[in-house]
Amino acid sequence: MKRDCGSWINVLSHKIKKHLNVRLADLGVNGMQSRVLHYILVRTQEGPLFQKDLEDVFGLSRSTATGMLQGLERDGLIQRESVPYDARLKRLVPTRQAQALDAQVQACAREMEGLLCRDLSPGQVQLFLETAEKMMENLD
Repeated sequence: MKRDCGSWINVLSHKIKKHLNVRLADLGVNGMQSRVLHYILVRTQEGPLFQKDLEDVFGLSRSTATGMLQGLERDGLIQRESVPYDARLKRLVPTRQAQALDAQVQACAREMEGLLCRDLSPGQVQLFLETAEKMMENLD
C-alpha cells in the first residue's frame, strides 16, 4: 500500500517517540517531557516563562500541559513560583536536578538525530527541514 505524506510523518513520529521513550525511561522522563524541560531550561534564562507559553509553543491543550507540569514538579524537576505583579500567575523555574538531567537528555537527543540523519547528505537534511517547515505553514 502506498503511503501519503501524512501517513509517513505519522509513522515516523510514532517511531521517534517510541525510541526516545525507551532511551529516556531510565532517566524518569519521556520524550515530550524531555523536550518541554529543555525548553524551560533554555527559555527561563531569557525571562519569566509561564504554562501558557508552553501551550503555545508546543501546541498543548491546557489540561495536557497542566498534567505534564504537575509530573515534572512532583519529580522535583521544576517549581512554580508566584510573580509579584499577578498572584494568579506562576512562573516555571527549573531545579538543579533538571539541569543535571538535561545533559543526559540532550545526549539522547543528539543520538536520535544522528540515527535519523544517518546516510543522508546535508542537502537532503536541509531539503527535509524546509519541506517540513512549509507543510507546517500550510496547516496553520
